[in-house]
Amino acid sequence: MSKYLLQHQTSERLIFRKLEASDFEDWLPFYHDPKSIQYWKGLPTDPVKACRIQFDRVFERYENNLGGMNALISKQSGELIGICGLLVQTVDDIQELEIGYSVLPKFWLQGFAFEAAQKCKKFAFDNNFSSSLISIIHVDNIPSQKVAVKNEMFLDKTTIYKDNPVHIFRANQG
Repeated sequence: MSKYLLQHQTSERLIFRKLEASDFEDWLPFYHDPKSIQYWKGLPTDPVKACRIQFDRVFERYENNLGGMNALISKQSGELIGICGLLVQTVDDIQELEIGYSVLPKFWLQGFAFEAAQKCKKFAFDNNFSSSLISIIHVDNIPSQKVAVKNEMFLDKTTIYKDNPVHIFRANQG
């Protein structure tokens, strides 16, 4: 079990748990909305294939202790809201810990991404996983950049990551 997973953690409106294969159908609408993936080059156009690749990567991360996305479950309804987690990433040949987040389109603009990202940041710093955290965000993805800024992260640099122009937002501990 990866120490970076927020299993059994909660926030005001969310329960964090490991993503399960049975969550696939509930997450698939993310890939059916073109706005969800409009910024990221290199993803399959077939929503099922794109979702399968993401799920395979999540489970590979779990197995290799590289962090991973947590399912975000609504305390109120029990529905899957999104995924968020701490991910071991290599950017510009430097290994870092990233806060990654995605929310299903029907839950956009309700503060769930910020709530989950804020919890990840607190969890990482409370457990002294790293002295700084990053979020890798496409340069055109303004909504995700706003989440990072609200999470008290600052624009550290702009680079290329997986053939995409990205901003690296950073939060330092302390």
